[in-house]
Amino acid sequence: MNSLGFDKLEKDTKVVVAMSGGVDSSVAAVMLKKQGYDVIGITLKLYNNSNVSKSKSCCAGVDIQDAENVALKHHFKHLVLNYQEKFFDGVISNFVDSYSNGETPLPCVKCNQTVKFTDLLNEAKKNWS
Repeated sequence: MNSLGFDKLEKDTKVVVAMSGGVDSSVAAVMLKKQGYDVIGITLKLYNNSNVSKSKSCCAGVDIQDAENVALKHHFKHLVLNYQEKFFDGVISNFVDSYSNGETPLPCVKCNQTVKFTDLLNEAKKNWS
């Protein structure tokens, strides 16, 4: 049994890591790779970053590049999934509607509930399970 609790060797265990470009997800991916797991890093592109390429905000230009650089340096596959439409439909539209109704929307919570966890988990199951 490997350290993740699966009854197979690390090299035979594919692990999809959601990589924001930050330290926590990058370290997790690298540690798993060093333990011998078959790591695939995934970063979600949530909006057109032509005007925010140097921004250090969630899933923006420099974050995507940081995640790609970690994967390249540590020799594992990294993909960028274009989730701009899902982000707009599932998060931004809800934010605008809530704000218009006098509510205090929490876009990060909504994003975590929909795009980041639900959609990303479905994507991983569909393509890499």
